[in-house]
Amino acid sequence: MVTVGDFGDATLPYGVFRAEGGSPRVGVAVGGLVLDVATVVGAPEEFVRPDLNRFLARGPHRWKEVRKALQERAASGVSPGQEGVHRIADVQMMLPVEVADFVDFFSGIEHATNAGRILRPGEEPLKPNYRYLPAGYHGRAGTVVVSGTDVVRPEGQIRHGEHVTVGPSARLDFELELGYVVGTPSTQGVPVPAEDFRDHVFGVVVLVDWSARDIQAWEYQPLGPFLAKSFATTISPWVVPLDALPWVDGPVQRPAVLDYLNTPEPRNPAVEIEVELNGVVISRVSAAGLYWSPAQQMAHMTRGGASLRTGDLYGTGTISSHDPSSAGSLLEISWGGERPFRLSGDETRTFLEDGDVVIVRASVPGEPDRSLVGGRRPIGDRYIGEARTVIRPAPSARWHPHPS
Repeated sequence: MVTVGDFGDATLPYGVFRAEGGSPRVGVAVGGLVLDVATVVGAPEEFVRPDLNRFLARGPHRWKEVRKALQERAASGVSPGQEGVHRIADVQMMLPVEVADFVDFFSGIEHATNAGRILRPGEEPLKPNYRYLPAGYHGRAGTVVVSGTDVVRPEGQIRHGEHVTVGPSARLDFELELGYVVGTPSTQGVPVPAEDFRDHVFGVVVLVDWSARDIQAWEYQPLGPFLAKSFATTISPWVVPLDALPWVDGPVQRPAVLDYLNTPEPRNPAVEIEVELNGVVISRVSAAGLYWSPAQQMAHMTRGGASLRTGDLYGTGTISSHDPSSAGSLLEISWGGERPFRLSGDETRTFLEDGDVVIVRASVPGEPDRSLVGGRRPIGDRYIGEARTVIRPAPSARWHPHPS
């Protein structure tokens, strides 16, 4: 069983921390400790700063060089009281990167199918283009926040029958995702092929895509999400290098993808994710079965000529299954609000309420296995991070929920 918050020597994720009375510095987690990277590697211009961007921009050779040095340091023993070593519990963790652009994809075919059945009953749940391209939208980089940041209930236009009002969302939801952090930039106008994924993408974070379903239902046609998703995106404070993750084959893609989306197997990280709502685990799911891989997402994102920039963040889209116990959003767990589910005692939910505490955590299972997709076993053996949030009331007058 994973010890939550305790990173193993094989993980060594990077973050930005501030010790009491100090300035922000780049650190690496070892067990429940954070090691000041500058004390091991030097290079203050890269590591004595408030973000990882300068280090990330150096590229794969530098990433491997620093990781090797940190692995050797970790193997020699790290304990509190040593130079540059702090307890994670004693420091403030900060947003790990200065986010350049944010893109969110729609790469979980189970979530896309579930959402289609809920929102368009009687129609084909998947749009014709779903199996041809990894669909996504451009979000707001400025509202990406680090774990521990409260999320304020958003307001926007909401339709009630024939009437449209403006007010707080009554159908606030989460979506379980992973996010990929770009290190090496690319040239505008030059697409980046899928096989160059590891030359540009540094690592992965836990990502929560917050969604106001009632605002989204009114505004998303014809141009997609806007106010329903722009108010906040939460990520974990630790960026786990791609080399620290086991990778597995993704599902068979039919029809065969176009040439620029071809990528060598394995395609997806073997990562398990669970969500806890007010102390109750309500879903566990695996990222191993995502239909579109992060390499394919990157290739499609740049196909039109858009460049990658250091600090770019892109999300997988909701990781889900057809089993409610492994669904990646409340939209699916409550089937659009029609099926309230029990938390504890007499407490039930369909969507999030003010004061709710949401924790999304991820780990690597001990033995990566495709049979884990949709599984309900306890969260795996190697912790890789979490995103924790409290839902706060909308800034307007007291919230009066609209009928679901």
